[in-house]
Amino acid sequence: MTMFARLVLIFSLAVPPGLAQAADPEEISWNTLAPPVAVIENPFETLTDDQMDALRQILRFEARAEQSDDAQAGAEAHALRKQMAKDGLDVDGLFAARLAIMEKREAAATGVNEDLVGTSVRLPGYVLPLEFKDRKAVEFLLVPTVGACIHTPPPPANQVVHVVYPEGIEVNGLFTPVWISGTMVAQSSVQDVGYVDGQAPVSVSYSMRPLLVEKYDG
Repeated sequence: MTMFARLVLIFSLAVPPGLAQAADPEEISWNTLAPPVAVIENPFETLTDDQMDALRQILRFEARAEQSDDAQAGAEAHALRKQMAKDGLDVDGLFAARLAIMEKREAAATGVNEDLVGTSVRLPGYVLPLEFKDRKAVEFLLVPTVGACIHTPPPPANQVVHVVYPEGIEVNGLFTPVWISGTMVAQSSVQDVGYVDGQAPVSVSYSMRPLLVEKYDG
């Protein structure tokens, strides 16, 4: 056995089983990108339609009273608060709960799955081009559905990946299906997506400089 062959054998024996496969990307789905679901308590579920409408009116009246020093609006809000108190409801507590729910929903829409960050993954999706070079898309958003950000409202930020791929990929119009493979990075950004009549900002929670972009083969 030559010295080179001995070195190869020694190295192969020293590598723990499975290490050679460790670099292989893990195939993931889009729901994996969202963080674990947080339990959101909703005190509004037990309120009647009239009570919900009263809360909305209080918000409107108090905003009007604050902005334009409208005494009548302030009186209307005060009367509604008294009625809610008779029903045993804490208006300020409900408003605080509303803000907390909004914050939790925002976190659920923009937060990342920390278990994925820094790992090698393979993810399917559709290319929404941002920049071309030599007729190839070298920067794009990877989105989970056809029409996302263009024909429908943008997905949650953690359901969009900002991809920079200098090698470029040929695309046929919008929403070419592909696989991307590489290390997932948590990086918040806002990307401008071009429309026929202008641009619109799209919030993004992930980014990747993939090692490989392949046409989707099912």
